Amino acid sequence: MGVRFGLLGTGLWATETHAPALAAHPGAELVGVWGRDPEKAAAVAGHYGAQAHEDVDALLKEVDAVAIALPPDVQAELALRAARAGRHLLLDKPVALSASMADQLTVEVESRELASIVFFTARFSEEVERFLTEAEGQRWHGARAHLYASIFEPGNPYGASPWRRNKGGLWDLGPHALALALPVLGPARRVSAMAGPRETVHLMTEHAGGAVGSFALTVNAPPAARTFEMQLHGDPGWRQVPTGSRDPVSAFGAAIDRLTAQVTGEKADPCGVRFGRDVVAVLEAAEWSLSSGRTERVTPAPGW
Repeated sequence: MGVRFGLLGTGLWATETHAPALAAHPGAELVGVWGRDPEKAAAVAGHYGAQAHEDVDALLKEVDAVAIALPPDVQAELALRAARAGRHLLLDKPVALSASMADQLTVEVESRELASIVFFTARFSEEVERFLTEAEGQRWHGARAHLYASIFEPGNPYGASPWRRNKGGLWDLGPHALALALPVLGPARRVSAMAGPRETVHLMTEHAGGAVGSFALTVNAPPAARTFEMQLHGDPGWRQVPTGSRDPVSAFGAAIDRLTAQVTGEKADPCGVRFGRDVVAVLEAAEWSLSSGRTERVTPAPGW
């Protein structure tokens, strides 16, 4: 029998990505589903032969791990609850909407020696991990990225998401960009952010080794302007960063692989909750910068 998973969430991402990947994975068993809408939870559970739960704590008693597909503020509270119950975590990005909450979650996971993965989608394609591994040993001066989505166009299911409407491209697309940049440029120390047309956030990051990142992020781009591209530049010249070739279900399957490997004894994963926390700290500082009009320092993880 594989690792017993509970699924928290019944929205599109949960039903189209998490649930089918968990059900198909040979090392996982989807045994329980909880959602804020009990009828949807019952429907998802019934489709996969799992048990629907109206009480999160009842689900936690039946599982080894949880996969969470919920808005970040909701996810953070439930992930903390699950960690305190000793359950391994397969989280979505961003892990929380504040560094303080992400810090609490990191402390719980690491003090209890729990397995954790944050699903930065591109990081679960082999060519991306291979590129980052090779790039880590070279001297880079910076990164340049444009991540422009158009989620408010008719028919796009993510346009109705309240948290995406509220937090925009910084919090929705920023994690994707930082997940590719931070492993190569190193930890971000200071950030500056400016708002542009179409709710675009222009983010500058200063890294520990002196490199500088430049990221333009929006979920409200004109359809003709949609793009997802990143480049590194430095001593090796300019390099296009791959952004992942796997579809979401197969990428999530790879995330399950990596979580179950930790459960059975492998070392902590580079996309674990500590890395997720570092991403949140950069986004929070960027939000402060947008409000203050100043360069802001990134909050370091306490005690590490």
